[in-house]
Amino acid sequence: MSTPRLSVSTWSLHRQLGRPGFTGPADEMHIPVETHHNGLISLLELPGHIAEFGIHTLELCHFHLPSVEKAYLSELRAAIADADVELFSLLIDDGDITHLSEAARDIAWIEAWIEIAGELGATCARVIGGKAEPSDATLAQSRDVLAKLAERAETAGIRLMSENWFSIFSTPDNVKTILSGLDGKVGLCLDFGNWRGDTKYDDLGAIASLAESCHTKAHFTAPREMEREDYVRCLEITRNAGFSGPHTLIYDGPGDDEWEGLSLEREVVNSYLG
Repeated sequence: MSTPRLSVSTWSLHRQLGRPGFTGPADEMHIPVETHHNGLISLLELPGHIAEFGIHTLELCHFHLPSVEKAYLSELRAAIADADVELFSLLIDDGDITHLSEAARDIAWIEAWIEIAGELGATCARVIGGKAEPSDATLAQSRDVLAKLAERAETAGIRLMSENWFSIFSTPDNVKTILSGLDGKVGLCLDFGNWRGDTKYDDLGAIASLAESCHTKAHFTAPREMEREDYVRCLEITRNAGFSGPHTLIYDGPGDDEWEGLSLEREVVNSYLG
């Protein structure tokens, strides 16, 4: 996990995949099959397309999987390997480990996806640190659950990650408090796009040295119209912090040409790969 490199998230190609439906703990492991296989390419074909695009590291959103049957997981793992692509992380994009009444349900759901990440041969699984109102109690709950999930991840042969996303991980102090209490058992994905406001750059800079991966997202005001100054400023934060993990390109801007958006981001990020 120490090599600077380009990566891409399947979220950046959500439209290419046909906009599959989102699922969370309330759906259990039910997948809305009717929303899958409607895109220009299938998930099984995606690793090959990414490799042709010149990127060999991938992050996979959990809801992009059209099946969790073992046969399909084996087929997808083989397709990723055949394309010479590294599955860096399974992004578990829902669940609230700090929920007042549904935490147990959500934790069990997340654990199931951690097992799937292991079966897919992922290096990591990224989970949400919690959506409850931050307090001493909810921060402690997040830390304690993440510790248990990290043990589950280790058993599955992967590393657990969280992200500066949602309320519990919404400030640098919260991020550092929780991660410092986990003794290195949980890594951090730094996302450029999750924090905004006047203190955005100071806040990102305060945690950048902890980052093991980066969701390197540019804002687009219109097709081909990138907020380049903001993007470069965020990239400079990672450079100054000595970041050496994958820069996962995130594109969800206007216009349906996702490959073009990713190309524009890549042009800027390339000079930060060292």
